[in-house]
Amino acid sequence: MIRPLFILLFLSACGSSFAQEIKHINKNNDWDADSLGNHRVVLTIDGNAANLTVVEINWRRSDQHPESKDVILVDSTTNKRILNVSLNITRENCRGYFQPVSGHRKYFLYYMPYKVDRKSNYPNAKYLKPEQTADQNWVTSIPLVQTLQRARVESIESINAMNSFYPMEVIATEAETNKLISQNAGKSYLVFPEDRLHSIRMKHDLPQRWIISGLKNTFSGEAKRGENFAYQLGVYPVTKNIDSLRISFSDLKSKPGKVISSKAMSCLNTNGIDFKGNQFTKQVDVTKGDVQPMWCLVNIPASAIAGIYEGYVTISAKNAENTKIGIRLKIDNTVAVKGGENEPWKQTRLNWLNSTLAQKNDVIKPYTPLIVKNNTIALLGRKVILDKTGFPKNIETYFTPEMTSFSPNAKQVINAPVSLVAENGDGIEKWQSKGISFTETQAGTVKWTATNTSADLKEEITGSLEFDGFAAYTVKITALQDVKLKDIRLEIPFNKDAAKYIIGLNMKGEKRPESYEWKWDVAHKNQDGAWIGDVNAGLQYSLRDENYVRPLNTNFYLQKPLLLPTSWGNDNKGGINITENGSMVLVNNYSGERKMKKGDVLYYNFTLLITPFHPINTDFQWATRFYHKYNSIDSIKATGATVINIHHATPINPYINYPFIAHDAMKAYIDEAHSKGLKVKIYNTVRELSNSAYETFAMRSLGHEIYSAGKGGGYSWLQEHLGDDYIAAWYVPEIKDAAIVNSGMSRWHNYYVEGMNWLVQNVGIDGIYLDDVAFDRTTMKRIKRVLTQDGHPGIIDLHSANQYDKSDGFNNSANLYLEHFPYLNRLWFGEYFDYENNSPDFFLTEVSGIPFGLMGEMLQGGGNPWRGMIYGMTNRMPWSDNADPRPIWKVWDEFGMKGTKMIGYWVENNPVKTDNPEVLATIYKKDKAVLVSIASWAKDDVNIKLLIDWKALGIDQAKATITAPEVKNFQPAATFRDGQDIPVQKAKGWLLVIKEK
Repeated sequence: MIRPLFILLFLSACGSSFAQEIKHINKNNDWDADSLGNHRVVLTIDGNAANLTVVEINWRRSDQHPESKDVILVDSTTNKRILNVSLNITRENCRGYFQPVSGHRKYFLYYMPYKVDRKSNYPNAKYLKPEQTADQNWVTSIPLVQTLQRARVESIESINAMNSFYPMEVIATEAETNKLISQNAGKSYLVFPEDRLHSIRMKHDLPQRWIISGLKNTFSGEAKRGENFAYQLGVYPVTKNIDSLRISFSDLKSKPGKVISSKAMSCLNTNGIDFKGNQFTKQVDVTKGDVQPMWCLVNIPASAIAGIYEGYVTISAKNAENTKIGIRLKIDNTVAVKGGENEPWKQTRLNWLNSTLAQKNDVIKPYTPLIVKNNTIALLGRKVILDKTGFPKNIETYFTPEMTSFSPNAKQVINAPVSLVAENGDGIEKWQSKGISFTETQAGTVKWTATNTSADLKEEITGSLEFDGFAAYTVKITALQDVKLKDIRLEIPFNKDAAKYIIGLNMKGEKRPESYEWKWDVAHKNQDGAWIGDVNAGLQYSLRDENYVRPLNTNFYLQKPLLLPTSWGNDNKGGINITENGSMVLVNNYSGERKMKKGDVLYYNFTLLITPFHPINTDFQWATRFYHKYNSIDSIKATGATVINIHHATPINPYINYPFIAHDAMKAYIDEAHSKGLKVKIYNTVRELSNSAYETFAMRSLGHEIYSAGKGGGYSWLQEHLGDDYIAAWYVPEIKDAAIVNSGMSRWHNYYVEGMNWLVQNVGIDGIYLDDVAFDRTTMKRIKRVLTQDGHPGIIDLHSANQYDKSDGFNNSANLYLEHFPYLNRLWFGEYFDYENNSPDFFLTEVSGIPFGLMGEMLQGGGNPWRGMIYGMTNRMPWSDNADPRPIWKVWDEFGMKGTKMIGYWVENNPVKTDNPEVLATIYKKDKAVLVSIASWAKDDVNIKLLIDWKALGIDQAKATITAPEVKNFQPAATFRDGQDIPVQKAKGWLLVIKEK
């Protein structure tokens, strides 16, 4: 826009009252925001509409550079753009001229118009640059115009309430702010009490609301007995940066002498309880000119007597004076229901961020309590025998190769003790071990310590094993004197029979190579260990140090990757090599040469996860059939599905990972489903969070604790209300739900657990559908506990897109999420999984879940049904006809899959095999009948013969028939004789029923 100097001079003479508020109105999506923007000013003209019109709008915009964004003036009658416009734009106001259309008196000035680029689910709103639309002759003629009229600002309108800036993002002017500061000269900072319904949003500006209300030294609020009450203190440094801000509380007292103890009060920003249940404090520093909200919580006792309670809070800092703010709470006689949790817009759930719900490590079914005898720890299907060093001497599993039951015979996972080897110039450091000492022997957790010393080093070990097979080691190495080391390495000597496959370290699920070399590359690869194992025995390990932080995943790894462990990585000298030697496969995790000075400390921490976790539950697989779409209950029931998955962006679960806003509709739907024999699970996970969350700005006040640092951008709401320093995530265009990426492990997981608990108790959900996972096993255990409380089914299935790509750091989905597998009921792997061009080993290890005690389903393109069935997999409803699982469900029902014994092709003594090693067979056996699943990985169409052990099948060969039932889009009906060639098409197969006549 042209901004002639005389315009500024003219309008400066006009003056205005900056403190006066403009009326703000929320519309009901009355215009196309994605072309005109989310905001407009309504202007009216009372005089001659043809006259040159002066406009002055004290809009008080919160965006930093409004002059770089276009405005669009539209005649309300014709909806046509007015071209002759000349405006000067600042954050505080808009001043200038426009030429109205004769006879028309109302105009809309749209500001912050944008266009959306990139794909719809990850958009980026780009604001239009100012455009010269005025005729130059018109601009030149402005000084000559004798008759001017003024447009009146009727209101500022937002496209809807969600997008409104009012009142907390309507800025105070520079003059107002300076006046307030001068009126309070001598103070290092100002404190603005604010109620819970007006979250402090702006970091770099004061809101006009505070100018109008004035600086107050008392906060007054109203609450109910038993309510989780919250209020804010906006701290605004005016002379210098403020360091180590702290909040302390006095008791609140009523005139009759009743007391609400200060112990019921806390500041969310300075104190909390982390996702593991540990108390912590945070340092809060505030830069001069910024606004820091301090959220204060008061858990008002239900036993409190109604009345007015008064006290104060003291704000202190390391480098500034103390400030006292009076607190006056009027407590109503009404008792809040469950602390007011059912009114979350009042911020009553903020205390969920400090929850310890379900933290106690109670044993979760089907797992059994740990049993310690001497140095042996027994757990479900496994044993760990500890060496005197504190490391495992032996690891045993007791699962059958079929993975459907336990075996009386142990399978050795390692064939020698795990050891941490330190090597100096003279050779191997010889450890002197004092033996292990058990420090905790609970049903869910066993802990021990051990100390080993050599001439140069001291090794202090703290180990733990949990009921699901997860072991964690903290290994502290201290130099007893200056020493030059050739290497410190962790040697894991696998038993070759338990090291058939590998997942991780830049390899997809496949046969383990005889030798392999891997190096750290955390900038590009989310790799710090691997799973190595067989179907019924295996071990995953991960190398870490004391600074380990869970990285981001699912498209965001590169924005917050792994930290290179100082110990293992050793400036990229470290790595892993795998070598096979006779019956042993040595996995050597080395760190390379280094020098340590006396007193130096390094942490060679690592984790172990012993697989399998439990036998597979085949009957659950056959009986539990998912319908993955919101639809009418009756239509879903008619498909034969038994469990409904409700995704986000649906009428009863509209906002991603925040299923609390439409909960009444969700409950009604679930109640109907239950009445008709169906279960309902919902999409709810941690990775990103909807911008509709009531607590968004309270959690933004915590810095990067809950939301990840980032470059901003994304959909317009994020840019206009968050400004910067975030990562834009999933977006749903239909409902304009814009999510923000979570930072990783944080107090949000406490809220997540409490939220799940609330949904089970108040809405009746039967479980959750996880779409990738951004939390660790601690949170997963807590979730499983609350989902299965009081007899609830607590079904959890995990969907993952293939993580083996650049943006995910080339991790394997199964390896990435293995710590969660003990608590899942089904896998669904997933988008971008190639079911046509990957080996049976990939299917078995990365897709099926069988080596870990799970079963799965396929997704991409409906999967390959022939290959899927040899692992007991199909897909889920609804799909197009060529990927409809119902024909296979029909086969299951007609054959009677319940109670069958699954014997996979990987079982050496499988009674039914083929004569072609590239055509595999799995059977589902019952009395006098067996369903044989055949799938081909041969390069071409082939003919195969079945190799049948009739005695093992328990079927009389002379009475046996071999038939193929007709299965739509799978196979035609057919009959075969024993020994007859069976044609198998490339990448396809058969379902054959063998039974006695």
